[in-house]
Amino acid sequence: MTPEALTSPTLPVRHGFFTRRGGVSTGPFESLNCSLSSADDPAAVRANRDAVARSLGAGHLLGLSQVHGPEVVTVTEPWLPGAGPRADALVTAIPGLALGVVSADCTPVLLADARAGVIGAVHAGWRGALAGVLEATVAAMQALGASRIAAAIGPCIRQRSYEVRADLRDAVLARDPADARFFQDGSAGHWQFDLAGYCAARLSGVATVDILDADTAAEADRFFSHRRRTRNGGGPIGHQISAVVL
Repeated sequence: MTPEALTSPTLPVRHGFFTRRGGVSTGPFESLNCSLSSADDPAAVRANRDAVARSLGAGHLLGLSQVHGPEVVTVTEPWLPGAGPRADALVTAIPGLALGVVSADCTPVLLADARAGVIGAVHAGWRGALAGVLEATVAAMQALGASRIAAAIGPCIRQRSYEVRADLRDAVLARDPADARFFQDGSAGHWQFDLAGYCAARLSGVATVDILDADTAAEADRFFSHRRRTRNGGGPIGHQISAVVL
């Protein structure tokens, strides 16, 4: 099977926001589960990730042990599958290395300055975005020579599906009360949070930003979703991958 991916016209390099379609995993992980930390068959996950790398023409597909924080890794050489450092973003100026992040409602962000030859990939949940992982990624790319960066925000949980409690809203507003614009009234004591819009606003220093119109929580046949899994009573879950390569 061929991995299915969405792309953005904003990014002038090879990339893909891959869906859950086009892999070999079965059961709740059907079919393109790319999470090395899931309970899926490791051989199936490796096959899925290899298929993603081939579709991008990449010699290596690098990932991270994602922790919902602000840490960024500057890649100078590939590492073994599953040996990625604890961080939520990675950047490189080395051709042929695909940078990948997995998600299941959090925001995947891919970035590139094709002229400078610098790319980046970010896993931005609300905690990581609040902590500054997006700004830190832009700074790491600029340290490699990037000056005109394009960014694309991939499939994530969208505002219509993302009802949050006061603790999340209070944490966001404690940093900047003006970010109340990313919340709409929900049910009693809850708000609908525009995670994609919030991430776009935190991409300071980026020339262009594209937000793909896809809602992971609402599209069960195309995307894995932690929120949907929770609503359905729990159980195993897979993750889709988003990747970019020079």
